[in-house]
Amino acid sequence: ATTESYTLSLHDALPICAGEGFLVDRRGGKMQENIQTAIQQALDDSPERKFVESVEIAFTLKDVDLKNPANRIQEEVRLPSGRGKPIRITMFAGGEMATKAKAAGIDVIDPATIEDIAGNRQQARKIANKSDFFLSEIPHMGTVGRFLGVVLGPRGKMPRPVPPNLDPGMIAAGLKDTAVVRSRDRVTFHTAVGSREQGLDDLTTNAMAVWNRVTGKLERGAGNIRSCYIKTSMGPSIKVDVIE
Repeated sequence: ATTESYTLSLHDALPICAGEGFLVDRRGGKMQENIQTAIQQALDDSPERKFVESVEIAFTLKDVDLKNPANRIQEEVRLPSGRGKPIRITMFAGGEMATKAKAAGIDVIDPATIEDIAGNRQQARKIANKSDFFLSEIPHMGTVGRFLGVVLGPRGKMPRPVPPNLDPGMIAAGLKDTAVVRSRDRVTFHTAVGSREQGLDDLTTNAMAVWNRVTGKLERGAGNIRSCYIKTSMGPSIKVDVIE
């Protein structure tokens, strides 16, 4: 991708065309620079591990009433450069739909076992933690909610319904580059923006996609961000200089 800069007026706006054509002003350009600097430091300060670490961005909000559900952040952001490592998707399905799901590389749980899984809380938590996303045939959504909602709900992993005429592989393909940003009623929340195996530019592009989505949902934009940090899965948190 190429980057072009040009002045439109004498105001403080200097639109920059970057990546796939999104526009940011001078303040956004500086914010991108600050995020990229923090990512680089997070990578430098975290030693290599025996597994592929995720790179995460964390936000702490201010002056936002999260007791009001309308003010909460609940977003799915398509990461322009991908997640940098495979994700795991599990589906509650039987018959032909289960066959299609397995062919697409999706783990399948027999709906007849849902109640048994719920009876073993340790097993239920293990299943919930090892998968990034869940899908379900529509007829089983109620059963999943009744027996596994208490485990999947708080993790933001309630299954997405799959209509009978839709290939679950298509949904899985769309989720492989998706980051879920979810505040619930907490002022501090985080999400992965990629893995440390990705390049600095790719991680910066992803982080900016998340930053722009979150600040775009806030009444005062970056003015509602108390702090922002970048870190790898097991590395130190690096503070980002937030420009309001």
